[in-house]
Parts: sequence; structure tokens; C-alpha cells
Amino acid sequence: MGLGVLEDHSTLEHVPGTATLEDLDELAAGVRAQSGQARLKTSKEGVILVPQPSNDPKDPLNLPLWRRDLITAILCLWSVIASTLSPLLAANTLTLTLYFRRPFNEIALLTGYHVLGVGIAGFIFVPSARVWGKRHLYLLGTLIIIISSIWGGASNHNFNSLMAARFFQGVGLAPFEALVNASVGDLYFVHERGKRMALTNLSLFGGAFFTPVIVGKLTASIGWQWSFYFIAIFGALLFPLVVLLVPETAYRRDDSLNTDTYITDKRDSYESGHELKLKSPNDAVESHTDDAAHTMPKQPLITREGLMPFNGRKTDESFGKLLLRPFPLFFHPGILMMMLIQGMMIGWTVLIGIVLAAIMLGPPLFFDEVKTGYMYTGAFVGALLGFLLAGVLSDSSAKWMTRLNKGIYEPEFRLVLVIPQLIFGCAGLYGFGITSSNTPVYGWFWPDFFFALEVMGMVLGAVASALYIVDAHREIAIEAFTCLLVFKNIFSFGLTYSGYGWLVKNGVKPVFMAISSVQVVICLLAIPMYVLGKKNRSFFARHDIFAKLKLK
Repeated sequence: MGLGVLEDHSTLEHVPGTATLEDLDELAAGVRAQSGQARLKTSKEGVILVPQPSNDPKDPLNLPLWRRDLITAILCLWSVIASTLSPLLAANTLTLTLYFRRPFNEIALLTGYHVLGVGIAGFIFVPSARVWGKRHLYLLGTLIIIISSIWGGASNHNFNSLMAARFFQGVGLAPFEALVNASVGDLYFVHERGKRMALTNLSLFGGAFFTPVIVGKLTASIGWQWSFYFIAIFGALLFPLVVLLVPETAYRRDDSLNTDTYITDKRDSYESGHELKLKSPNDAVESHTDDAAHTMPKQPLITREGLMPFNGRKTDESFGKLLLRPFPLFFHPGILMMMLIQGMMIGWTVLIGIVLAAIMLGPPLFFDEVKTGYMYTGAFVGALLGFLLAGVLSDSSAKWMTRLNKGIYEPEFRLVLVIPQLIFGCAGLYGFGITSSNTPVYGWFWPDFFFALEVMGMVLGAVASALYIVDAHREIAIEAFTCLLVFKNIFSFGLTYSGYGWLVKNGVKPVFMAISSVQVVICLLAIPMYVLGKKNRSFFARHDIFAKLKLK
């Protein structure tokens, strides 16, 4: 048992997700024997590269690190813009209620139908990403966001038109929510992913909390329509960067090079040649002691092929079967656990937004949209602190635990980030429920303080779940991220649809005491997931759920 992770005693020699980052164990020896080379490719620090890059200069893992980081930076920048869409109207509740002369719960549905659009579009976009790659969806999502933002600003007094524009803004957001984290898995080795995954999650979630701070003041100054127009303007400015500098990140790599995801069986042997067969000499693993990109032929920054939205199929599987694949993963224990860790906290954040809009606008504080927007400052600070803590802990804790485990990396090591999520996130939920229900005593500061803690826990949980999926189930990462996207957005839609009535009927404090306790239980469920995670990975490797349901 490695650091509490129960070993698998099935017929598998190698469980997908388990990897060697430091020592050359039997797995590495098998790859060396099959490739006929003395050493595996390693980083400058001597860490074995997982997965192993091919010798194809078009392999994204062979791009220089600065080039991969540039791609990630552009995707993060666009994710910040895209992430502003969900809370775009959070500070404008009172303004829109008076402008459209509609009840509070109908105004809340402008956000509800937006997140519903994200969830529905995710089901269609994800199989498209599996078949044709991610680039065309990033381009399409960018165009939809620009057009729907112009549409939303021009809706004026047509409430149904604004509702439709919000839905399509959600459709445009879907590729970024669903695929940016998966692109990190395409672009980086296991030991490089932690900080980048923390950055992408900060971009996807952190920017959302700074939006109401700006939009509240913007609405008071020049009108709510300009919050839509500015999204369209910034989107149009960033669109050329996506076109010119974000190539396709999906790549069809030989299975033998995916040393973290391939399956080997104890009943076979390396000497038999049954495992790790390489398709061509060009794909053989070669000796390397430096960054793999340094030995590759130089590539121009922009190529004709790189500018094309499509550059070949990334899988031979049918679109229809891929469309149905996420459904059975809702019952996959590992994926379900990550949905709860990430999605529930995001849903509670949406509920807090409803509380802010309902409580701060009324007595005794009587906040206007500007002051209500400023209440999201705490959430933004919490997102930054969560990002910093996740960045410090994610890779360093995994490497430290790998060394303690004699050089064997287990994806379950990523779940240690749930500990600070439990501490900060649940404390934030309990504290917010107590203080926001009694603003005459606690004022505005303490609800804002605990809101920051809750968001800090949310970011930590988002990073932990994303890293675990990419490292433990990279072969189904896109489908798994679809499940996360659909779950959190449908759950958030349900809270916008009925959350206000729930709060009015039961009171703020009882509701938050209940959901805080639920979140504590969810975080504690990470303990059995940590202990049994490797057995779970082994079970689903030996019992391919897609094959059994004829989805392959």
C-alpha cells in the first residue's frame, strides 16, 4: 500500500494513471526493452516524461515550453473574458428588475438559462472535440460570444431577446469551460500540469468574481447594455490571437508512449512482445536527458496547416457513440466524486450570489448596484488566494509524495487539495450563512470575508478535480470534463430557478447550515476515494464501460 492508496491485486501489471516520475521501475524497464533504447526521455531535472513524447515535430509535447505556455496564456486570457459571462448581471439585479418590471426570480433566470446553455452545448461540443480536435471549437466559441454579446446589448426592453442572447452566450462559453483543462493535459507532462491547471482554473473561475465589481459601476455610469458591448469589443480584439497563435492541441500519439494510461497484464510479459508495441521506428522511445523539444526540428510559429480549423480526425470512433459516452460516466465513482467536489461548491457560489442580491439591496444596508458589485471583491481575493495555494501545493505535494512512495506517482496524491477545500470552503459556507442572516449585527464585512473563504475552497476543489481527472483518467478526460460541465451548470440552473424561494421559505441561516454540512460530507468522501482510487481505476480498466455499452 503506497501512502494509504490500496494496491491493485488483479491481473493488471500496470494500472492506468500510475506513473514513474523519478525511478526506472519495471514499467520503465519494459518500455526500454521494447524500444531497444538505454533510457527514457527525461526532463532537465531527471524526471521521466509522462507521457513520453513522440519524435514527430507536430506532437504538442515537442513544442518549446515557452510556446506551450503562450498557447495556455491565450486560452487563459480568453477564459477570463468568457468567465465574466455567467456573473455578468449579478450586480444588476435591482436595475434589471426596475428596467423590465419583472419579479426578482425571473431576473435570476437570465443567469439560469445562460448556465443551461453551457450545459446543453457541452454535450455536442465535446464529441466534436474528440473527433476533430479543439481548435475549431475555440474559434466557434469566440465568434458566438462576440455575436451574442452584441445581441444582448441591443435587446433593450425585449426581455425574451435578452434571455435568448444569454443562452447563446452560454453556448459560446461551453468550449472554454469544457476543453481548456483538457488542453493542459494535451500540452504538458504530468510533472508540469499542476501550476498550469491552477492558472486555467483561476482564469475560468477567478475572473467571474471580479466582473460584478466592474459591472456595478459600469451600469451606474453608462448603462447595463455596455457590459455586453465591452465583452464583444474585447472578444474581437482577442480573436486574432486565437486564430494565429492557438494551434490544435489534440494529437494521435502511439499508445505505447502513453505510459500513464496504457494497460498491461501480468499474464503477459515484456519479452513476449505482446505489450507496448510501437507502430513505427519513428515512434520509438529514444535516449534523452534534456527537454524533449530541444531535439525536434524547428517549426515556424505560424503554418498554413496550423491556421486551419480542422486538420484531420483525432479518433476513428463515430460521433454518435462519442455523443452518448458521458452518460455512463455519471455513475463512474471517480468521475462522480470529482463532479461533487467541484460542481457542488460552484453551485453554492451561485446561491451566495442570490443571497447578496436579495439581502444587500434591502434593509438595513440598502446597497445599490455599485456597492453590491463591490461585495464581490472578497470573492476575487479568495480566488487569487486559492490559486496561489493550489499552485504551491499541487505539483510540490505530488512530487513530495512520489518521492515518499519510492518514485511511483499515484493520481490520488492530487486529492490532498481537498483538505484545504474542506477547511476554507466549508468554514466560508458556515460563516456566510451565520453572518449574512444577521447583517444588523455583522454588517457587510464578515459576509464578504466568508464569501472569500468559500471561493478559495471552490478554486482548490476545482484544481483538485481537474488534475485528478487528467492524471487518473486522461483517456476519457474530455468526456469526464463534459460530465463536470453539465453537472455544475444544471445544478446551478436549478439553484437560480428555485434558490430564491428556498431562501425565502426557510431562511438564510438554516439553508446554509444544511448545505455546509452536505459539503463537509462530500469533502470527507475524498478519503475512501483516495484509499480505493487505484482499485477503482483498475476495475474500469479491466471492465471497459464503453465497450460493454457498445459505445466503442
